[in-house]
Formats: sequence, structure tokens, C-alpha cells
Amino acid sequence: MRFLLVVPPLAGHVAPLRGVAAVLSSRGHSVAWCGPEPLLSTLVSGRVFPAGGSAPFSLSLRPPGLRGFAALKFLWESYLVPLADAMVPGVSSAVAAFEPDVVVVDQQAMAGALVAARCGRPWATSASTSTELADPLGTLPKIASWVSDLQAGLRARHGVLLGDLRFSPHLVLAFTTRALAGECRLAVPVSYVGPALPAASGEWSLVDDRPLVVVTLGTSNDSAGSRFLAESVDALAGMPGVQGLVVDPTGSLVSESVLLARRIPQVAVFSRASVVVCHGGHNTVCEALSAGVPLVVAPIRDDQSMLAQQVVAASAGVRLRFDRAKAADIRKAIEAAPGYAPGAEKIRKSFAAAGGAQEAADHLEALG
Repeated sequence: MRFLLVVPPLAGHVAPLRGVAAVLSSRGHSVAWCGPEPLLSTLVSGRVFPAGGSAPFSLSLRPPGLRGFAALKFLWESYLVPLADAMVPGVSSAVAAFEPDVVVVDQQAMAGALVAARCGRPWATSASTSTELADPLGTLPKIASWVSDLQAGLRARHGVLLGDLRFSPHLVLAFTTRALAGECRLAVPVSYVGPALPAASGEWSLVDDRPLVVVTLGTSNDSAGSRFLAESVDALAGMPGVQGLVVDPTGSLVSESVLLARRIPQVAVFSRASVVVCHGGHNTVCEALSAGVPLVVAPIRDDQSMLAQQVVAASAGVRLRFDRAKAADIRKAIEAAPGYAPGAEKIRKSFAAAGGAQEAADHLEALG
């Protein structure tokens, strides 16, 4: 069988499908990727079909101070919709050249849904984050209607009669579990396959045997992120009973008592951590909970607030205000987090039982 994976050039959205692609390839299937170049080739290996032209589609162009509806408005009007329009010709060419049996479409690469529907190809949604499944705009009818109108414009421009482009009527692969995300109330076939995480790689030497507390905001390195990391360093410096590790991508922080690193082998380090403080990125949350590590979540924007809510609802961690948290607030949250270890362990068990990349591959094979 032949599988075409249509994705945006975003590491967090590509990451779960890399594991699925590896499983499909190991089973003898042909797998190819489709998305904006040259960015996509820095994130994946194997055959890549370009789609999106030369436009610099990157969320890094978003003004860093945007929050709430302003951030959502930018995401849809300045990224998702233009990306979909730009990718359609390339995806169409890829489908014609590769002739896939199944098209796998990330939720933020709606061109894949448009082309698959137009060509009558079976297609599956890759839900790299669970927040859309929770219908976050369900209580915000005006915003939901605005998003619906944007999608209607996309469908009209590309001659497609289809429902919500974010949800395949054939199969939605949710890289989470019900234990964390809760039940999906949408009228689509959802398979909860759990996170498809990379194998632990890389080494990290701990200085001593104290409990390890890791602070990371992923790739967020604007002024607000720098402020939060600096406050975290101050918080950990006042906690001699733990070994603090702060991931500082800029290398601008200085501390005599807290470990600092520009990057870490996250899966390997989290397996040795007692608490993880993060921004609520889906991959980071899942990597921590896959190790049964309780979380302190300080969401910044987009789906992170919903993920923080899911973590709290699952009793797997605590939540902080990213813009307002001071060292004392962060220290208090870190001290409270170990009490949520039972909830984190429950999520870990649900992830282990879900099947991950192997289970996702099984569903895709059945779809073809």
C-alpha cells in the first residue's frame, strides 16, 4: 500500500507521524510526505513532495505578544487558510504522481483534506493534539461560526463539498487517550492510539541523587518566555532539596545552583525527572506523562490552555498563569506537583496500553 502524509512544517505536528511512517515502512508499505519545502525536509526523512510554494509559512512570524482571540485570529487568517490555499496545487500533484491508497492529513494541513475529498481518496485525520476533539469553541458560538465561514470559503474556492476539514469522516487518529483527553462528542470515528513517541536517546548526567525538576518551554524564546525561565531559575535556586534543570534556548541565563542547557534529549531526561514544568505543548505533556511524571503547566497560547485544563482534570498536575507567575508561585507549584503523581501514573498506564504508532498503522492499513 501507498500512504501520503500531508503535514505543515511544524515539528510538533510532524513528530507523531514520523513514528507511524517508520512502522508502515517496516511493514513493506511505501510512504511519502507532502508539505512546504525546504522546511519539511529538515523534519522528516524519505521522499518529500513539495507543496506550498516559496512562501515562508512559519508560526515564528506571529507577533509574540498575541494571546486569546488575537492569537487564534492570526493562526487562522494568516497561517492556516493561506497555507491550505498555497498547498492545494502541490498536494494535487503529489496525489497524481504517487497515487496513494490512503492520504493522512494533519489537522493544520487542510489542503490534504481538500484534495483527498476532491479526488475521492480515503483519508485519515492526524490529530497531533487532542484539543480540537474537545470542541474548544463549543461555548463560543460567534467564534465557532467565524471559523466555519473561513472553512466554507476554502471549500468553495477548491470545489469541495465536505464537512469540517479538520475531521475525516473515515478515521481520526488521536495521539492521546481518553484518560487524558476525555470522551469525544464529535460525530466522527475517533481512534485513541496514544502518543507515538520517539525512543529515548542521548545521555544526560545528573550531578547528584536529588529529585530532578525540569523546566522547558519548547521553542518559545520571546521576552515573555525568557522572563518565565528566569523566574524558574530563581524558584529552583531557593529549593536546595531538588536538582533544577532549566532549558534555555538562548543561553542567556546564569546560575550557580541550577543546571542550564540550550537543549536536552527530552524523553531520556523526563524518564529520570520527578516534576516537569512546561508550557503545555502536546508532545512535551505526553512525553512527561508517558514517564508518569506530574506536571506544572503554564500555557502560553493556542491549544496549550486546553491541554493544561485536561492535565488538571486528570489530576496529573497543576496550572500556572504564564504571564504572571513569579518565582514564589513557581516554587509553590513545584512543591505541590508530586502530590499528583498517582494521576500521572494513571495516564502513563493508559498511554502504554493504547498502542501508539503500531496501533495507528493498524488503523491506516484497515482504511486502505
